Amino acid sequence: MRLLPSIPRPVRALSALAALLPMALMLPAPGATAATQEPMARVIVKFKAGVDATSVAATTADQLSVRVQGVAHRLGVPMRAGIGISDRTQLLTATGLSSRQLAARLAQDSSVEYAVPDELRHRASAPNDPRYASGLGPPGPAGGQWYLRAPAGAVKSAMDIEGAWSTVATSSSTVVVAVLDTGIRFDHPDLKRAVDGGNLLDGYDFVTNSFIENDATPGRDGDPSDPGDWVSAADVASAANTVGCTTSDIEDSSWHGTQTAGLIGALTNNALGMAGLTGPGRALRVLPVRVLGKCGGFDSDIIPAMRWAAGLSVPGVPANPTPARVINLSLGGSGACSAAYQDAVREINQAGVVVVASAGNTSGHAVNTPANCTGVIGVGGLRHVGSKVGFSDLGPEIALSAPGGNCVNLTGECLYPLLTTTNAGVTAPVPANEAYTDASIPTIGTSFSAPLVAGTAALMLVAQPGLKPDDVRSLLRRSSRPFPTSGDSASVPVCQAPKTDSAGHPIDQLECYCTTSTCGAGMLDASAAVALAKSDDGKGGGGGALGFGWLLALGVAIRAVALTRAKA
Repeated sequence: MRLLPSIPRPVRALSALAALLPMALMLPAPGATAATQEPMARVIVKFKAGVDATSVAATTADQLSVRVQGVAHRLGVPMRAGIGISDRTQLLTATGLSSRQLAARLAQDSSVEYAVPDELRHRASAPNDPRYASGLGPPGPAGGQWYLRAPAGAVKSAMDIEGAWSTVATSSSTVVVAVLDTGIRFDHPDLKRAVDGGNLLDGYDFVTNSFIENDATPGRDGDPSDPGDWVSAADVASAANTVGCTTSDIEDSSWHGTQTAGLIGALTNNALGMAGLTGPGRALRVLPVRVLGKCGGFDSDIIPAMRWAAGLSVPGVPANPTPARVINLSLGGSGACSAAYQDAVREINQAGVVVVASAGNTSGHAVNTPANCTGVIGVGGLRHVGSKVGFSDLGPEIALSAPGGNCVNLTGECLYPLLTTTNAGVTAPVPANEAYTDASIPTIGTSFSAPLVAGTAALMLVAQPGLKPDDVRSLLRRSSRPFPTSGDSASVPVCQAPKTDSAGHPIDQLECYCTTSTCGAGMLDASAAVALAKSDDGKGGGGGALGFGWLLALGVAIRAVALTRAKA
């Protein structure tokens, strides 16, 4: 997962809501280009309830307009009202100062509950270290979907999905998992829309920056199709590059959203391609929500998309007809969890929705946002032998870890990739393309650990719909298998808490033996997690313990009676 520091840049306001709100006279002069504009500060602001709106008895948009005018007047900073995020939260932009400077000034105003910079986040892409990302030739000896099977031999981190499928085999319910990512290829034959016999719901596109979005219908709309997120040298040099793309971002299209969605929702038992976590019973539906494109995506698009996916209201966006019970976020950026993310996660959890996020792929640094937010199930990445894979970040914010894929070998084919759906297009998509990642095109990273946990969480909710987000987290941790402490090279150390050098730079920490304070409670065990969820009574996560404890006590009692009779 490549995580870069965010640099606020000017953007175009594309939201229809923004067009309804008064604009300060800080817009670029006619004919101005991105190359001549001043850097634009972007801040997500939440206003306190009732403040600056006592004289307004109209719409929420009118109230926000009054609040923006009021705070701009008091601070003496002309501001532009951007897209709405919730009833009292929206994006504000201004020129002449940085995002952090504007956020600091706004936070001092009596009408403001919080103000945080609108950061640019990135998909959790595969690391570029040759040890992990190289690989040519036919599928390796551990090819295929090794990560779904039961642990065996040297493969200790496999998640044992078949037991989970058996547990929910007789259930008639379905659970929706929202995948917030680069969008989806609806034309992949192993995915398909639900109306066409697949597991994909319609979803939504939340990307508002035209450069990032790269599609024919700019702005938010009901089509989350992925047009490709490739970045060329011409893109970097373009005046439309208002988000800070550099030459280091030049790459082919990732089809990242199709890959993460495929792990969860690929059709199973259809004599084609791969199996998704949904299983033969098709217990899961995937809700694709597009929040990322060329060079990443802004928090001001990701946060409202999280709310919408959970069934909460978002200004200017139609209500979600198929709210999710689980949200997967294979994306992130460095830094502490912001008030904006924490506020959204709190509301989403209160609505009964589980949030899962990848820990990050910066080689053992601190867990990224939003995986480090309270209420999010942060997921670390494991090698096939159960040790922390070198690229995975680590820390106490991780709830548990799951396979992240690893190539073992320095050259040649990748031996332990995570097979999933993709598209063969280098830039634009190849229509109706049946393509999969494999040893030659390996899928690795905590981006793909997270959907394995998200899909398992959804199967737990199929087994026991009454579980709350805290219950799901607790049961996942309690059912996880202990990390191995040996079995690989003698030179592999024990994982330590993330550290920095004397200059404050993070220190890389590659492969290491996990501890419960660095990689979470243990290794994902899907079979045990779903079984434990089914035994739980849905009342705070205690039912599972009581259920298993009762069975254990019963077993002890039966054995005691048997022994007594034997002695008699």
